[in-house]
Amino acid sequence: MLALLPRLRRFAHALARNAADADDLCQAAIERALKARDQWQPGTRLDSWIYRIMRNHWIDTARARTRHGETFVDAELGEGIGDRGDAAIEANVELGNVGRAMATLPAEQREAVALVLVEGFAYKEAAEILDIPMGTLTSRLVRGREALMAKLGEAA
Repeated sequence: MLALLPRLRRFAHALARNAADADDLCQAAIERALKARDQWQPGTRLDSWIYRIMRNHWIDTARARTRHGETFVDAELGEGIGDRGDAAIEANVELGNVGRAMATLPAEQREAVALVLVEGFAYKEAAEILDIPMGTLTSRLVRGREALMAKLGEAA
């Protein structure tokens, strides 16, 4: 499970679009997976199982946020803290551009892009994680890629 942590954090960030919320989501998903470890079936993919737990928890969190009207700190409050050098700053700017472009995508496209393009899941696995037909995943990916390319072209 430790080896999956960087991938889980990336997916959590793609869902939450806020570093603090993403860390909370990742921690909660890992806690749920550990508590429910007897439900995981050996021989199946552990990563897919935990991704699904994380996605379901995010849906629950989003619903609760809507119901309770909770507010969260904007990611922009933490930007620009510290100086790691020119190359790191440029890389951070590019990563920020991609993150902002991802944030503009509808949730369905963002999830599909995060699982297939960022995390490297096969289409079939991503469709299973999202509980959608393969054709739906494919169309979401096409629309998501086109929107990202357009947004990133504007940022250049």
